[in-house]
Amino acid sequence: MLHIPLDVPKEKHSMYTQRMDQITYGTGKLFLFAGDQKVEHMNDDYFGPGIHPDDADPEHFFRIASRAKIGAFASQMGLIARYGGDYRSIPYIVKMNAKTDIIKTAQRDPLSLQWQTFEQLMRFKKLSGLNIVGIGYTIYPGGENEAYQLAEAARLITDVHSEGMIAVLWAYARGKAVANEKDPHISAGCAGVGACLGADFVKVNPPKSETMSQGEALREAVAAAGRTGVICAGGGNQSVPDFLQSLHDQVHIGGCRGNATGRNVHQRALADAVKLCDAIHAITCLDKSVKEAVKIATT
Repeated sequence: MLHIPLDVPKEKHSMYTQRMDQITYGTGKLFLFAGDQKVEHMNDDYFGPGIHPDDADPEHFFRIASRAKIGAFASQMGLIARYGGDYRSIPYIVKMNAKTDIIKTAQRDPLSLQWQTFEQLMRFKKLSGLNIVGIGYTIYPGGENEAYQLAEAARLITDVHSEGMIAVLWAYARGKAVANEKDPHISAGCAGVGACLGADFVKVNPPKSETMSQGEALREAVAAAGRTGVICAGGGNQSVPDFLQSLHDQVHIGGCRGNATGRNVHQRALADAVKLCDAIHAITCLDKSVKEAVKIATT
């Protein structure tokens, strides 16, 4: 059952519902194709051993997203402005903040502030005519600068909902005060912060536990998030069967409402990336088995 937040005006309810149904294929589960790492990880994810040459070109994102069964494609406004005109069928999530990983936490706690104002986003949406369904924003609970980001995220989500749009938070506990950002209890705390900020989906790091499987460890985060859907970061490149098994466990054991996948998709050749996206969709939205999804990805 879709619960429409009370900060979505009644005259925007149908728009909110239509956008949610579009990006989740009516299931409430989101496969977010994450393309924000060109800033976050610089060029490490796009060029080098094990990475297909297709990935060096930013347009590779758009070719994949336009051909594959994704829920939405998340990237910065500047990149969308450069390529979106040729790929108007894609539902876009505009990532509103970003930082590089050059400055490490040992040097300074992370701070990632909003790049464009909400008014600039809406002008771009009107000017471009693109299918911009919502926004993404990263917060770093536990960092010395969290107060700035929490306030900025709260205001932004309120503005986004006022237009009947979707808000997705990336929530990573990170800073000198955080001993283990993948502790299940910490991941659950991040999910709860996302709920308190009013996010529709909150992306957290998959937790690691010595006593539970990843799926079991995610249940605390899913409970903490309540009506906010938990989705997990995809992480580094894995074999297709291992990656799809992990996604299956996140959704069907942990109770996640989808996933956010970047490197495991875009580091592959176009045809292979599209097939893997379709396999992810099959697990996320069609409740297919891992065996069935592997067949989709490898046939």
